Formats: sequence, structure tokens, C-alpha cells
Amino acid sequence: MKAVLGPAEEAHPRAAATLLEGLALWHQQRLDVVLCADEPSDGCALGLCNALGFGERNVHYEVGVAPRGPRQTIVGVGDFDDLRQLDLWEVVA
Repeated sequence: MKAVLGPAEEAHPRAAATLLEGLALWHQQRLDVVLCADEPSDGCALGLCNALGFGERNVHYEVGVAPRGPRQTIVGVGDFDDLRQLDLWEVVA
């Protein structure tokens, strides 16, 4: 699964960890997670890295930290134009 999350400062301190724990429980196996953030401090703000910048690990997941490369479009997700159109339709109605 690939995801682009909102700013770490606006998220609950346990949101990312709880999401990963839930996914691990759903799939009934430990997750290998790669964290690639705009700023190294974002991983710490999400609770997924320790103070030295290394990824956390527990019974549910292990986080690896990857250097930030150029932005890429997430393939296979779609552009959500149909949902935006529905949203506009509800505003007009």
C-alpha cells in the first residue's frame, strides 16, 4: 500500500502507529514499513522514528527510513475527479 499523508503536525501523536497496528492485525502479520518524509523530523512527529532518526519496531511493524527522492504520482489510485464532481453536485443541489 502506498499513501500520501497530511502534515504530521496536524495528526494525533498516535495516529500513524495506530494505523499500522490496525493494518498488521487485519493482515495477521507483521508489517515492513518504509517511511519517506519531506523532513526527517516528520517521522519523529508521527511516532515512527526515535530521536536518532532510526525507524521504530515492535510486534506489529518495523519501520525503515528511506531518503526523500523526487515526487512521483501514485499509480492505480486514480485522480478522484468523479468524487469531486459528486461533491460539487451536492453543493449546487
